[in-house]
Amino acid sequence: MHVHGDNLHQKETAEAKYTDAESKKFLREIRQQYDAWRKANEGLKGPTKKVTPKDGDILKQRLALFTAYKDFIDQQKYAEKFDSRSNLHSSVLEEFIYYLFRDLVAEFAERALIGKSHTFKDIFFMPPNYGAMLESPHARIEKKDHDFAIGVSVSAVLRSAGQEKGETHHFQVPAVAIECKTYLDKTMLEGASMAAEQLKFRNPNALYLVVSEWLKLTENVNLRKFKVDQIYVLRKQKNTDREYRFLPDYNKNPVYLDVVEHLFNTVRAHLTANWEGGVSFGLQRGYLL
Repeated sequence: MHVHGDNLHQKETAEAKYTDAESKKFLREIRQQYDAWRKANEGLKGPTKKVTPKDGDILKQRLALFTAYKDFIDQQKYAEKFDSRSNLHSSVLEEFIYYLFRDLVAEFAERALIGKSHTFKDIFFMPPNYGAMLESPHARIEKKDHDFAIGVSVSAVLRSAGQEKGETHHFQVPAVAIECKTYLDKTMLEGASMAAEQLKFRNPNALYLVVSEWLKLTENVNLRKFKVDQIYVLRKQKNTDREYRFLPDYNKNPVYLDVVEHLFNTVRAHLTANWEGGVSFGLQRGYLL
């Protein structure tokens, strides 16, 4: 759940890396700011399932907390010490998404799945021979990593007919999957589209979203062909390489409240909607889709 906090802890306790004096100093500075950011978010409640006049103000406060912490950690000295491969900076967005939906999901059930997940992708069977197949299904669950998901953890027991003992499998089924990106380019979008298509093939009621800070796409990209449900660009801005963002004349857009509100309301509407469908339901109306 606290994916950024976990990332920070890994760096603080690493034995072979980030052990120099400057790294330790920077990590202490970041830890102080992170703990304050986390405490402030945990003390702020909402929004939840019920739409209220306070929702906009709560989202505005969460966004202000995110912006302050993100601006702090995005300073050049930290960006140069902890490069993109460390995932320190990119994981901030993932944890912000968690704070955004934490109270909404908790109102459904405390046991609900929320956060970075390894969700169900496919099932196949691999017995070594026919005799073994009669004894046990030898099922294999293929999983897909998602930056953030809201859903349910499932346990299933599979057994061959006539057998008392079975195989217990644990996997996660998302109602919402979100891919988080610092910037979104065509290759990333193609990967997200393929993941969304695979997810919806097994779980047609799932909602698949992409959330990025910046965009790295040209006008020559046909967005309609991609299988994702929505793409959010929080800063409403094209990507600029990180080194140029530290130049004095670079104008970095803020993360816009209306984009965050649209993201939250889209997910809330999906989680509170009636998903009833299928052939029988459609036949009553006379149109199936």
